[in-house]
Amino acid sequence: MAGAKANSTMLAGCRVLDFTQYLAGPTVTRLMAEMGADIIKVELAPMGDPSRLLPTIKNGRSGYFVQQNRGKKSLCLDLNKPESLEILRALVTKVDIVVENFGPGVMQKRGLDYDSLKPLNPRLIMASLSAFGRKSPLAHKTGYDMIAQAFSGMMHMTGDPDGSPTFVGIGVADVGTGVHTFAALGYALYAREKTGVGQYIDIAMIDALYHMHDFGLQSHSITDGAFIPKRMGRYHNQICPAGVYKAPQGWIFILVLDRQWASMTKAMSRPELRDDPRFATSADRVKNSAALNAIVEEWLSSMPSDDAAVAALEENRVACAPVLSVIDTMKHPYFKARDMVRKVRDPILGEVTIPGFPLKFSAYPDLPDIQAPLLGEHGAQVLKEVLDYSDARIAKLKEGGILFSENR
Repeated sequence: MAGAKANSTMLAGCRVLDFTQYLAGPTVTRLMAEMGADIIKVELAPMGDPSRLLPTIKNGRSGYFVQQNRGKKSLCLDLNKPESLEILRALVTKVDIVVENFGPGVMQKRGLDYDSLKPLNPRLIMASLSAFGRKSPLAHKTGYDMIAQAFSGMMHMTGDPDGSPTFVGIGVADVGTGVHTFAALGYALYAREKTGVGQYIDIAMIDALYHMHDFGLQSHSITDGAFIPKRMGRYHNQICPAGVYKAPQGWIFILVLDRQWASMTKAMSRPELRDDPRFATSADRVKNSAALNAIVEEWLSSMPSDDAAVAALEENRVACAPVLSVIDTMKHPYFKARDMVRKVRDPILGEVTIPGFPLKFSAYPDLPDIQAPLLGEHGAQVLKEVLDYSDARIAKLKEGGILFSENR
């Protein structure tokens, strides 16, 4: 990495060759772009990243693509032509990182796997994201977010205990895997600064979700199999009160651990419950959860509003939160104060509302002004600036159908 100017961007001088598409992989490079990395997004002609076709589309432009690919330079090549592979191998010598999330065998088939690229650039760090991992007995399987949710046990743990398993309605596996890879790359860069040598990173969506199991595996183990992890539905089955409770206007999640039980009785103006033998200990409260949950909901129904209920709980330092819709969050002052709802400009869509950048750095408080690329928009620029190609050579690549762009 080239030296960065003080207080410019944290990843200034870091160049990434980005072979990712859809969501998991683009999450990695989206986060890096926000931190100032130079992202060269390789897209396959003539369609490019398939997420350019995902809804919602307006004026031929996908909002989904825009959110995940701001700040990246689009280099669109026909990879079926040997000249394109020559360009990519030349670029490998000029980058710090390669990231890819193609299907099984795609990179190897084209000689773009780590074993093939490492001799070109021993300092290269390469990360592969896949559903089942590259070195795995199931590496051949195709997988997406909800496939990972199913196989990892997450789906089994989500939904009503008497109903079917339910998937989480946002890209938790894709984005979570992208964030895991983003973190791994940071430590790989740190290690390379000490050793001068790059390495290969193999991240599986299944693994990223599986290590989120907080108590299921160990509880099953230490009880010699007596504890069976299962879906909980609205209420936690190991803690009470803990769950989603009906409030006067909506829903409120309340979590009361052992030390907060006395505070909960005060919040409900029911001090006698503190010494009720049915609720004396945490185990007693779980055993009698049906009765206790009914008491909590009866109290909530007596409150004039959801806000009043939350205020009473917060006044007594009981952990709680209203269950907000996505639309609710867009108007809530918390998300505005944290810059987590932001409006960005796009040359085609105009103003677009997207989530903010979740990482807050004191030394780098400002984010770069970036936009999502048109297909192949920066191909000529990348070849000229990074590989020192002449205008004539670039024109020949365009004429030969090797270098592609939307507005060619």
